[in-house]
Amino acid sequence: MKFGVREICDVVLRAKAAQKVGNKVFYKNEPVIYFDSLKTSTLEGAATTVYAQGGRGNSRLIAWEGERTVTFTMEDALISPAGFSILTGAGLIDATAEKPMYIHKTEQTDKVTITKSGDDITQVSIVLSETPYIGSNKDSEDYIYVMLLDDNGEVISEPYIATEGTSTNTITILADETSENQSDNGYGEGKYRKNDLSGFKNNGIVLVDYYVEKTSGAFQIDITPDKFGGNFYLEASTLFRATNGVDMPAEFVIPNCKIQSNFTFTMASSGDPSTFTFTMDAFPDYTRWDKTKKVFAAIQVIEDSVTNAELERLGTGHDFGKATTGTNHAEPYATYVTDQKDHIEKV
Repeated sequence: MKFGVREICDVVLRAKAAQKVGNKVFYKNEPVIYFDSLKTSTLEGAATTVYAQGGRGNSRLIAWEGERTVTFTMEDALISPAGFSILTGAGLIDATAEKPMYIHKTEQTDKVTITKSGDDITQVSIVLSETPYIGSNKDSEDYIYVMLLDDNGEVISEPYIATEGTSTNTITILADETSENQSDNGYGEGKYRKNDLSGFKNNGIVLVDYYVEKTSGAFQIDITPDKFGGNFYLEASTLFRATNGVDMPAEFVIPNCKIQSNFTFTMASSGDPSTFTFTMDAFPDYTRWDKTKKVFAAIQVIEDSVTNAELERLGTGHDFGKATTGTNHAEPYATYVTDQKDHIEKV
């Protein structure tokens, strides 16, 4: 039987040992992640060959092969947080109330209100779409920066440092930050400011640079110098097509593969979207069902569909639909010999 291959694999990675991915713990043989959006998948084997050479022309006389390697490479069109964590060996952290995340945000807004004393602007209030984060230690870097924009949307001022206002998503800039309002801005002893607010106007457009605290609905991937991709038990399902056009299910099994921690994360506004390549080195190990020998990889092919496709009609039951003696049901195989009947019922 000959067959061809032109189908992608669906891959599952199982834990080789107890491990943690993000906030989830996986134990041995449990499925960790499924890949069902792959673009390509390749199983490649290689070996080194050395030769004894001699005689006239120094021709090759004997060959020794060794150092066999097997590599499985798959390219995914999409990636999940768990997939990126597995690819990079990075830690996956979900935002919680105990460990919130601080997300950078920039916002252009015209919700600007000025307060005057005579001809001088004493305060600017700006309403934001989200509540900005300001930590308890105002000597830290938790600043809110406000910049004036011209009609073309270009920054035309140095940053103003704003403080929280009277409502959660309102910030203020004071013309004179003196000791009387120091308890409000909280920037520490001796850090007084005098701001020229003459460039602000009601409903003028400003750019605000700030951070938002997230306690849920966010995750972070930490790429550290001491964490790398782990080892997994890989099973990849695909289809082989026989010469009669029938597809046969096939399974690639790699009992121990180590994911290389090399990765490229491409972001561009043109061309094809970024893909994510997983390259895995195979190591000899036992499959789950055979502990007698170690293998780099095993390929299982199911031929049942091809066998069934070769079945032939052995006869036609001409008394189909006729009631048998004493009953009121049909017996479609009444005229078949026993072996014909059994053969047809296997279809």
